[in-house]
Amino acid sequence: MDLALLRTFVTVHRAGSFTRAAALLGLSQPAVTSQIRTLERQLGRPLFLRRARGVTPTTVGDELAHRAAPHLDALVDIVEVGLDEGPGVRTLHLAGPPEFTSARALPALTPLISQGLALRSTFVSNAEDTLDGLAAGHHDLAIATVRPRGGLLTSTPLCDEEHVLVAAPRWAGRLGPGALRHEGSVLLEQLPVVEVHESLPLVSRYWATVFDRRPAASAAVIAPDLRAVLKCTAAGAGLAVLPRYLCESALERGELVALLDPPVPPLRTYFLIARTGTLGLPHIARAHEWLVRAAADW
Repeated sequence: MDLALLRTFVTVHRAGSFTRAAALLGLSQPAVTSQIRTLERQLGRPLFLRRARGVTPTTVGDELAHRAAPHLDALVDIVEVGLDEGPGVRTLHLAGPPEFTSARALPALTPLISQGLALRSTFVSNAEDTLDGLAAGHHDLAIATVRPRGGLLTSTPLCDEEHVLVAAPRWAGRLGPGALRHEGSVLLEQLPVVEVHESLPLVSRYWATVFDRRPAASAAVIAPDLRAVLKCTAAGAGLAVLPRYLCESALERGELVALLDPPVPPLRTYFLIARTGTLGLPHIARAHEWLVRAAADW
């Protein structure tokens, strides 16, 4: 049996769509459809049921995927050994948001370097782009704030990120007691806002959770990196919503002040994501386990 047909079959099975599988394989959709039909003729049984949105495997298709996928993944592992930089060295390609990956993930993985792991990181702010790159094989592991759907990718909750409303002490001194809790939208009109995007994604999420309303303000400073938002806010540019892990040190030093301590702070969950089947590769499995273990202290 042609291994190319099995590779196409497993990709369709994981992607749940001929169109998505074609994009991942670098083939046209008719070529993928033709290969699946050829395999079905060889086996004498249908492997997929065509639906309005993608395909669903038959029981025969599920059985074949269960038996064939581990062996195909093992062959990929053998091929990837040739890309390593030396005997015993395996390279892990990790993708994730720049701030979290820099502050949390990469430092947590550095002990594995002495065990023969080489690290290559890619910073991607957009979660959908991160998942697309992982699905296409550009990365081995990815960290994102959205849980992927379908069978192509598998995810593990990593940690929850608490968001804190902060400002430099001079701005905090201008606020009356309880002003934020009762007049959040008015406060936004009084204080400049520092954000990562014109749509105010962090401030909007915070206001919706804490004040049950949308912010009525535009940003005074836009910086597409939370580390720059932190620096600008500490310098007195205005208020911002930041992850606690990123601003904790500035809060302890008194460079920033938390403007509110809500009973239920806004949270955002990070997921550690891999392509289905690749956690059978030792270097990816080891890095995955290491990150999950480290996240318990985050």
